[in-house]
Parts: sequence; structure tokens; C-alpha cells
Amino acid sequence: MKTVIDACVLFPTVLRELVLGVAETGAFEPILSERILEEWRRAALRRSEHDGLIAEGEIALLKVRFPNAMVSVSEATTNRLSLPDPDDNHVLAAAIDGGAGALMTLNLKDFPTNALAAEGILRRDPDGVLLEVFHGDETAVRQVVDTVLAAAGAHGIDVSSPRAVLKRARVPRLGKALFAKA
Repeated sequence: MKTVIDACVLFPTVLRELVLGVAETGAFEPILSERILEEWRRAALRRSEHDGLIAEGEIALLKVRFPNAMVSVSEATTNRLSLPDPDDNHVLAAAIDGGAGALMTLNLKDFPTNALAAEGILRRDPDGVLLEVFHGDETAVRQVVDTVLAAAGAHGIDVSSPRAVLKRARVPRLGKALFAKA
């Protein structure tokens, strides 16, 4: 299923890499727009100029990694929408113009299910999506998680408690499924 990924899922890094790693398994097809990517870059830039530059590089790599993910968003589609936060209309417009069946976000209050349903789009949270994929293909998700945790550890993140890392990445149910004590 084509799925728009909101900027709040792309930043921070661990969540982004989990979601995109699972997308690479074919579990869903990511849809992005220039404006969504720009929101990610600005969020990183608010942390530091260095983080903003890293985000620019990551965005360039993402476009290579998922060459069919980019969608053009029409101003007409954006302008006809009315979400609680008008600054989010472009995200729903990307889903509509990109033919997506789902919108993945952590921002539940600004994407009411009834507004998305009126456009034939499901609101999905990353934890729910990743957990669903895990139940269908445990091996693939474990490989993605192992790769992401190894990269996080190489960048100085304490990964001695993988479940805690996943909880901080806002995917606690996935962490519990993967690392629950027997």
C-alpha cells in the first residue's frame, strides 16, 4: 500500500530508519513530497546547523533509495482541505495526489480519522504498522531492527537495552514484541 510518511516520522533517525528499512522489504510503498522533506530538514536545523546539513545529505540519499517515492502536490488539492492545523493540509494533499491509501504520522490530533476517511485514507501510527509487519514477517523486521540498532550503536547511542531504544523511538509495542523476556 502506498503510504505517505509525515515529517514527524522521518525525524528522529532511529524511527526513520526503522520505517524506511521495513519499507525496503516491500511491506509498503513510501510516498513523500518536497515540503515534507523540507519540514524534516527544518526540524533537524532547529537542533543545530550540523544536524541540518546531515538531514540534507540524508534527504538526498533517501531520494536515491526510493526513487519513486516523490509526489508533486497540487495547490488546488492542498487548498480544498481543512485539517485542524492548516499547515498539515499539504501532508494529506500528498496522500491524495500520490494515490496513497495510508498516512503514517505520530500527530494524531491534527489528522482526524474522519477527515482522512473522507478521502479514502487510513491514519496509521508507525508502531502499529511495524508491529503488523512483524507479525507477518518476523525475520525481515528483526533484520531491519538489528541493522538500525547496530548503526545507532556505531553513532554512540547506548543500545544495551534495545527495548528502551525502541521505546524512545516511539515504537514500544514493537520493542515489546521483539524483546519481551520469555
